[in-house]
Order: sequence, then C-alpha cells, then structure tokens
Amino acid sequence: MPKTKFQNVVFTILMATIMVYGMVVYNVALNMGGMKNETFLIALQELPIMVPIAFCLEIFVVGKVAGALAFKVVRPTDRPQVITYAISICICCIMCPIMSLVATILFKENPSFGTWVQTWGMNFPMALLYQLFYCGPVVRFIFQIIFREKQPQAEQCVEG
Repeated sequence: MPKTKFQNVVFTILMATIMVYGMVVYNVALNMGGMKNETFLIALQELPIMVPIAFCLEIFVVGKVAGALAFKVVRPTDRPQVITYAISICICCIMCPIMSLVATILFKENPSFGTWVQTWGMNFPMALLYQLFYCGPVVRFIFQIIFREKQPQAEQCVEG
C-alpha cells in the first residue's frame, strides 16, 4: 500500500495508534473486570506512551523482519491480499510479545516473567483477530482515502 517513505510513516502512525488504542482498551477492560464507559477514557492515558513505542518498533525493526518472514511463506506473485494477511500475521507474532512485555513492565503492579507470559497469552488472540478483521481493513481504508490515486481520464476525441 504505501509507496513512499512518507506514506509508510503515515500508514504506520495510523496503524500504531488504532491498534494500540484497541489493545489498551482490551487490557484496561480486563483489569477492570469488564468493559465500562470509562474504559475508553482510561485507555487514552496510555496512548502517549505506547503509540511512540509501537511506531518506533514497527518502523525500525518489526516491519523489516515481518516482511522477510512473510516472504518465506508467500511469493511476490501471490495475490496482494494474501501477502497483506501474511505480513499482518507476522507483525502480530512479533509485536504482541514485545508490546506485552512493555505493558507488563510499565503498567502491571508486580511485573514478572509469569505476568508477561499471561499478558502475551491473553493479548495474542485479540491482537490477531483485531488486526485481521478490524484494525487492518479500517487503516487501509483511511489510508486509501488520504492517498487517493488519481485515475487517468480517457482523452476525449473532439470532432470538429
């Protein structure tokens, strides 16, 4: 989708923000014993910390590694949707344990290896499903609106 470095930065900002917010809402709801109206506001407080971390990880490390891993399974000649899903799955497989570790260290009362493994285990199914079915399609839709490519218009032949 992104064709330039600038577009990649915009895409990554959108993806990191929407993905992190959804996952923070999920984790806050788990910690509160369920979803409440204030869950959405409480989750906003963690965004200034978690979004830059997710952005930097994605731009500098995870994006390249996930792409390399995905192309061990798919080929450049495969359908673009298959390639997109393969890369998305690889990104979740890498980002989820890292972001779960960061969240465990920063936000859990008693951070430990066991707490991290539990956080990762609880987050992974949600992160994967949220990425594939909601966050990814929404971000790609928004991105396409922002960077709408102009379609070449057929030249009209004027007889005269």
